Amino acid sequence: MNRLMMVDDEENVLRALRRVLERAPELAPLEFECFTDPRAAMARLTEAPFDVVMSDFRMPDADGVSVLSHALAEQPDCVRLILSAQADMGALVRAINDARIHRFLPKPWDEDTLIGALAEAFRHHAEQIEERRFADAQRLQSGVISAEEEARRELERQTPGITRVKWGPNGEVLLDDDPD
Repeated sequence: MNRLMMVDDEENVLRALRRVLERAPELAPLEFECFTDPRAAMARLTEAPFDVVMSDFRMPDADGVSVLSHALAEQPDCVRLILSAQADMGALVRAINDARIHRFLPKPWDEDTLIGALAEAFRHHAEQIEERRFADAQRLQSGVISAEEEARRELERQTPGITRVKWGPNGEVLLDDDPD
């Protein structure tokens, strides 16, 4: 299942993208989540894995580079795309350097180009995952990592954040809503 997160502060843009993607058999099976609030999108990135994250650049509460930089930190294997009407060279350089975007897609978009770019992004993600699994298997075989470490890495790929535990002073597990 291909998992896509789309972030744009304009609901009508997300509805238009949704219509295009629902008619794209090249992307099937596709599951996507849409967010008009970049902060909600960033919170969701800590809860669920995504293969591709596509974000608008200019938004009121946080720009696309912030969203995609957060995606890079939380889910380094997800492929990051910018979809924007802005073609500011400084912003693009920042997106490439800070968020390591895979591709810039212009607004308004050409449907075939958009679908092709997403299909390529999903292929790229699958290749990255396969390469990482192969490398981990080689590290395990050569004794560089333990079986436990390989299992931890696989768990983290499947459910980002699951292996990050906050411990309290008495050895208890602290939840996000704990004051400490």
